[in-house]
Amino acid sequence: MKLKEIKKFVNKVYPKIEEYYGFSKFHECTPYIDYETSIYARLSGEDDMEGEQSPDAEYCFMENAIFIYHPKMKSKKQIIETLVHEYQHYLQSPSWMTRYYKMGYTYDNHPYEVAATNEEKNWKKFV
Repeated sequence: MKLKEIKKFVNKVYPKIEEYYGFSKFHECTPYIDYETSIYARLSGEDDMEGEQSPDAEYCFMENAIFIYHPKMKSKKQIIETLVHEYQHYLQSPSWMTRYYKMGYTYDNHPYEVAATNEEKNWKKFV
């Protein structure tokens, strides 16, 4: 999907996600959406970098932002699932996110990641 098409679709579905899930007690407002080519490009400032191992998206607590790595977005379903997943991280406790990792959880079994992944099944609510 082209970036323009992704942005248009996000502008259509993201308000539905915000309304359905509501506000986090850890922030004053809902996260803003930003678009990058990859996590590597975002962190290095190099626009043309596209990391093969880059995630589809990420939620940054410090910036209260959902970063969508738009070259990874292949369908409307994937966009919704991604937004739902990352929005769950916005709702979750940042201190517990870190604490679980310090307790030995990995990405695959981290309770917050499992919960966010499970929530993706509700993507059809936002079509």
